[in-house]
Amino acid sequence: MRTFGVVTVSRSDYGIYLPILRKICSEPDLQLHLIASGMHLSPEFGLTVSSIETDGFEVAERMEMLLSSDTPEGISKSVGLGLIGFSQLFSRFRPDILIVLGDRFEMHAAALAALPFKIPVAHIHGGEITQGAIDDALRHSITKLSHLHFVSTEEYSRRVRQLGEEPWRVCVSGAPSLDNLNIVEILSPSQIETRFGVCLKHPPLLVTFHPVTLEYEQAEWQANELLAALSECGLPIIFTMPNADTGNSIIRQKISEYQHGRTDVWSLESMGTQGYFGLMRIAAAMIGNSSSGIIEAPSFGLPVVNIGTRQAGRVRAANVLDVGCERREILNGIAKALSPTFRESLCNLRNPYGDGQAADRIVQKLKTIPLGPSLVQKKFCDLQV
Repeated sequence: MRTFGVVTVSRSDYGIYLPILRKICSEPDLQLHLIASGMHLSPEFGLTVSSIETDGFEVAERMEMLLSSDTPEGISKSVGLGLIGFSQLFSRFRPDILIVLGDRFEMHAAALAALPFKIPVAHIHGGEITQGAIDDALRHSITKLSHLHFVSTEEYSRRVRQLGEEPWRVCVSGAPSLDNLNIVEILSPSQIETRFGVCLKHPPLLVTFHPVTLEYEQAEWQANELLAALSECGLPIIFTMPNADTGNSIIRQKISEYQHGRTDVWSLESMGTQGYFGLMRIAAAMIGNSSSGIIEAPSFGLPVVNIGTRQAGRVRAANVLDVGCERREILNGIAKALSPTFRESLCNLRNPYGDGQAADRIVQKLKTIPLGPSLVQKKFCDLQV
């Protein structure tokens, strides 16, 4: 029996993990040990650990680490609490392989805490670039703390190898979230209306705007510019709320103030994969700076107005319109996204992030890779320059 410890810290990474978790549970010789932390355990962010249990997964560990503060000091202290908590966890439970995903500081704490215990770490979604966020540094650091790398494109594979990783450790799996299109029952418009209390008489704008962590001092101005642009659109709006990053509280406050008194604006903490994909399928356009606009939206032919630098550097399909943070630029982007000509141009769009078979590739590698010193003892591969 091979045991996989899987760290999940947010609604978004859980949705990405979902096909992998199901695949692990379907294999009789594999055991899933799910570790919930971060935003999952916070009432402020929707206490989304309950969604994991509703889906039928057992949460083996609950590891509190997130302070109720979005200041740089608060985030750094949360990282410290995470290191303490994960080190205590690993002192009594050592998985055969620890699986982490993406670029959040909670994931970094888990990977770093595993290092002295010689626990092999498998990292999903490494090699990517997001120039406007501290996530970039965290992601590359997690790469160096990891022993297996499951990347979404060939370009990201080259970047991981550029960081000195041995080629045999890198697998181009594609993005696991795209597997959900084949295995998840996507909610219909009427189901979304009933479950979330929204009105979908007209296609809404789906808006997700996270703090740009390298520009957090500008969060209030950026939120004001976005909301000013949305005020001129005349379409219903559904916000999904921002992550627990530096500057998130002011964005939440501004969204709440904007929503007050409006009957065609809704804000939701979490929709789950079924609801979020259902909304992406019918939305007029997606606005903001979420990675879902880059990775998942192409599969729906959904126009995306990507604001600012948070996703700068990521591979993108033709559905993504990059704009600055000023309201006029945002409005111009929305106007183009809503034009019939642009929407029609996306009819045969190919998603560059894979074919929806990532979970099979990932689990096959995880269950067959030999365990032992050769996996944990890494060599640095120099590039010829």
